[in-house]
Amino acid sequence: MHIMRFRLSISADQYQRYYSGTAKFVQVITDDGRSLKFPASNLQPFITHEGIHGHFEMRFDNHHKIIDMRRIG
Repeated sequence: MHIMRFRLSISADQYQRYYSGTAKFVQVITDDGRSLKFPASNLQPFITHEGIHGHFEMRFDNHHKIIDMRRIG
């Protein structure tokens, strides 16, 4: 299993692009400097009226498939 951690700060207005389907993927730089691209649909559980903000952890299996994602701060 592999773990990547990253910070996100997406306003509610910015998230509208993902929700409407204009943007299907989110790309971030992880805490250790790697680039990570994942489906925007993984963010749905974390949406608030203010958008999506926080420190997150994403776990992957040995085939690089997403197992889960959680907010860690």
